[in-house]
Amino acid sequence: MNIEIVEKADHLKLIEVWEASVRATHDFLTEDDLQELKPLILEHYFDAVDLRCAKNAHGEIQGFCGVHDGNIEMLFISPDTRGKGIGALLSAHAIKEQGASKVDVNEQNEQALGFYQHIGFKVIGRSPVDGQGKPYPLLHMAL
Repeated sequence: MNIEIVEKADHLKLIEVWEASVRATHDFLTEDDLQELKPLILEHYFDAVDLRCAKNAHGEIQGFCGVHDGNIEMLFISPDTRGKGIGALLSAHAIKEQGASKVDVNEQNEQALGFYQHIGFKVIGRSPVDGQGKPYPLLHMAL
């Protein structure tokens, strides 16, 4: 698995990975929430972070991570490759090479919470709403 800088041409593949991953892990989101987020991520959020992706031996994107100001803003893995170390690889790269030391996790996403705790993050705070002001509490975590 190779970690590479994401090119603008990769954004459509990333949004496919994002949507598949969210559908597999964020069952608390409504379809309207998902459709509202999709263009924001594609048109704004990808450009606002330092993006890296994990590609397999065939050059196919298996997951990606975006970091901004020391915060892991996004980490999404293709559902058919989850549990194979790609998230750990991308997060280790984010911490070591991109200076990440914080992450916000949806409180309802217990898999993500467990993952980040497993790699050394601790909950240091909580917000009752997410970044869009929706009633999806965020747990603030730090190394």
